[in-house]
Amino acid sequence: MNCKLWETPDMHELAMTTQIVENVLAEAKRHEAKKVAEVHLTIGKLTFLGAEQIRFSYDILTKDTIMKDSKLIITEQDGVIECQSCGYKGAVPVEDDPAYHVPIPTLRCPKCGESAKIVEGKECTITSIRILKQQECNDDCKRCC
Repeated sequence: MNCKLWETPDMHELAMTTQIVENVLAEAKRHEAKKVAEVHLTIGKLTFLGAEQIRFSYDILTKDTIMKDSKLIITEQDGVIECQSCGYKGAVPVEDDPAYHVPIPTLRCPKCGESAKIVEGKECTITSIRILKQQECNDDCKRCC
């Protein structure tokens, strides 16, 4: 499964995690799963989603579902920009501004100074799910069947 969930920076971690859980449960149901064992996410750094907040929300939202006690594996993806003016494609430059307590990415090309387009790092994607079906579940997970 490779389900892209989001590409805009205006959704809170709880709302995003709710969407993740709903999508995983729908996919698990489609495959007649008895238990979800693992969920793999790739989260772009330019989403500004906090991995710890995602984990906290995930644990709460999955506690009364077949996803309870599943392992959430999060991989972070660096941001990449591309400049239409000079062709630069690479890391997003950041500015350290003491007014903001974190480095702020700039969308200016580090080579020519022109505006650049984000090409990677603004997505949150479910990259894979590991489910258990009845026969596997009886052997591997006595508490769910």
